[in-house]
Amino acid sequence: MTDTHRVPLVLIGGLATEAARLLADRFHAADRHTAVVHHDLRDIAAGFVSRHLRCGPREALTTVALAHGCASCTLRDDLLPLLRELAGRPEVNRIVVRLDEALEPEPICRALGEVLVDGRPVSTDVEVEAVVTAIDVATWLGDATGEDTMAERGCDGDDRTVAQVALAQAEFADILAVSGDATDAWSAAKTGAVLERIAPLAAILELSAIDPLALSGFVSGEAYRGRPRDPHAALLRGAPPLHTDCGVTIVPFASARPFHPHRLHDALEILLDGVVRTRGRAWVAGRPDITLWIESAGGGLGIGHAGGWLDAPEGPAWAEVSPERRTLASLRWHPVFGDRAQELVIVADAADPATITEALEHALLTDEEIAERGTVITGRHKTG
Repeated sequence: MTDTHRVPLVLIGGLATEAARLLADRFHAADRHTAVVHHDLRDIAAGFVSRHLRCGPREALTTVALAHGCASCTLRDDLLPLLRELAGRPEVNRIVVRLDEALEPEPICRALGEVLVDGRPVSTDVEVEAVVTAIDVATWLGDATGEDTMAERGCDGDDRTVAQVALAQAEFADILAVSGDATDAWSAAKTGAVLERIAPLAAILELSAIDPLALSGFVSGEAYRGRPRDPHAALLRGAPPLHTDCGVTIVPFASARPFHPHRLHDALEILLDGVVRTRGRAWVAGRPDITLWIESAGGGLGIGHAGGWLDAPEGPAWAEVSPERRTLASLRWHPVFGDRAQELVIVADAADPATITEALEHALLTDEEIAERGTVITGRHKTG
C-alpha cells in the first residue's frame, strides 16, 4: 500500500471524556464510511477491556483479555492489527480512535511507526490526519496543576499524576477541542494562556466549531500529525507567546556548563511549586555521556534517559540523527563540552522567573569546580 492510499486516522482523547465521546459520535454521523473504535479501560482491574467498534450501520462490542496484565500491551496487540484490518476494508475511508481518558496519544502514534504487525508497521496502512484532545475549561487547569494521581481517579495501579496525563495529551494535540464553562473569566483566561504556551502548534477551537468533513483545514502545517517528538529537537516550537499573560510566562534556561548532581537535586524542588510544566535536556557532572530528560507537570517530576550526546564515545553518529539535531549541535558546539548543554523550558504560573533562573544557575558547576574535576568530560569529541 502506497502513501497515497493510506487511510486517514484521527485520534480523539483527553480527560474530558464526554466531550471526546460527543466528538467521535459527530465523526460517525458525518460520514457512514468512518469507522470509530473505542477501548474502554474501566474494567481493567477485572482483567479485560471492552472494545466498541462502529462501522457504517453495524456495531460490535468485543471483550479483550489483558496481555501480560498490561493495558498498553493489550491496546497495541488489539488496536494495531484492527487498524490494519479496517484500512483494508473498501467501505472504510477514515478511522477514528476514541482513546480512553488515561491514554496519551504520543506512545500510540509511536507504535504505529515502530511496532511491526505481520512484518511491517501499521503506518504503511494508515496516516494520522489529526490528534484531537478534548479540554473541559472548567476542570482542565486544576487537573494540569494538581497533585492527584491517576490511581486516585480510579485507574488502579497507575502512579502517573493527572497533571502528567493532562499536559501530555494537550501538548501532542493538533487540535484542542474546548468545551464547558470556567468558574470565572480569570480562570478561563489563565487556562487559555497556559494552553497557548504548552501547545503552540495546536489550533484551539470550540468543540461545536469542529467540522469532521473539513478537519484538515483546522490543522496547522507545523502540527505534529502523529509524528513522535524528538527529545533533541528545538524545545520552543510554533512560536509560543513569550510575554506574561494572567501570570503565566515561559522561562527558558540554557547553559553549556554541567550541573552539580546534589545542587541540581535541590534546584529541581523549585520546579514543583508554581510551575505548570518543565521540559528539557540536561547533563550532570560525573555522567557526561548521558542526556537526561527532565519533565515536570504540576506536582509530578520525572527524569529519564534521552540517549547519548553526539560528542559521547557511545553517542550516535551525526549521520544517524535528524538534520535539525545536527544544526542545533553545530550552532552550540563547545570546544570542550561538545554538544552537551542544559536546555530547559519552564511554563511558570505562581513561581517567580528570576527565582527559577537563579536556582538553576546556582546548580551549575563553577569555574573552580570544573578545573578541579578534570574527568568531568571524558571520551572523544566527534565533529562528523
